[in-house]
Amino acid sequence: MTNYPEAAEAGDIISSAKNIVVVQADNPDTDSLASSLALEHILGDAGKEVTLYCGVELPSYLKYLPGADRVTSEFPSKFDAGIIVDTASETLLEQLAKSGARAWLAAKPVIVIDHHNTRPTIDFAKLMISHPAVATGEVIYELAQQLGWSLNVQARELLAVSILSDSLGLTTEDTTARSIHIIAELVDSGVSLAKIENARRETMKREPELIAYKGRLLERVQFHDNNRIATIPIPWEEIEKYSPLYNPSMLVIEDMRLARGTDVAIAFKVYDSGRVTAKIRANYKKGIAGKLAEHFGGGGHAYAAGFKIDGRPFDELKAECIKIASELLDELKKDEAV
Repeated sequence: MTNYPEAAEAGDIISSAKNIVVVQADNPDTDSLASSLALEHILGDAGKEVTLYCGVELPSYLKYLPGADRVTSEFPSKFDAGIIVDTASETLLEQLAKSGARAWLAAKPVIVIDHHNTRPTIDFAKLMISHPAVATGEVIYELAQQLGWSLNVQARELLAVSILSDSLGLTTEDTTARSIHIIAELVDSGVSLAKIENARRETMKREPELIAYKGRLLERVQFHDNNRIATIPIPWEEIEKYSPLYNPSMLVIEDMRLARGTDVAIAFKVYDSGRVTAKIRANYKKGIAGKLAEHFGGGGHAYAAGFKIDGRPFDELKAECIKIASELLDELKKDEAV
């Protein structure tokens, strides 16, 4: 078991609170949602009233998780403490500021529970529990063991979902022996990996029109720097049309990084407001995704990261992104040669 020095203070903050809001970033994924739902069960069993908040609508592929319909974009008017999960970057909490809820949250004790190895920027948090781990669910599991939190069957299943999702089935380089041990402990307590995998596969089913759209996206993939970098731009009209069915980036980004010789795949979404978001995926031993995202004010893992930026011409931003990615890959090559 990993012992976190912040655990006791976290326990005190939570014990003193009756109503707790659990906050996801504006780019919710399986880890953030599963972690939030697990906390809802854990804190609910401890007698707390829990509100699950996310400033944006959850992607449709996440809605298979039981309890996803309880996540709201309306920030609660009554709460005693907040827990921000799966991010330590304030740039990913933009909707809080836009809605005016950031000031409400900052006025209460806030705990950040994160696992990314990036510099924290949420300066209003009272307590930062940000430790390298394969998923936020892993950090929550360790806190639960340390603080004696009870884990009901739903919480255990959700923590397993979180860890399996961010570790790609315990295959990423961030996966440690402890990650595997935790999954074993969860299975030993009654969690069925087959049940979790079957539910995940249900979310992979596509509407027929998405199959044809995926083909058109793949035709637009571009390769740069001797094929080391693959990119795809997704314009606003396609975001608007297809996002309710599935995230267009996720339709093709895994295929992009499967191209022979490709180290990094970058899917750009270009909004009519001038905003550009980027989803980055890196291949084994080419873990530059987090550093590339940080260059543009974003964050994430070495192999999966992202950023969003406003007010820059897309072609200029894309060129800079390719340039920085090339430089980061060159640095890796130098390190390997030493």
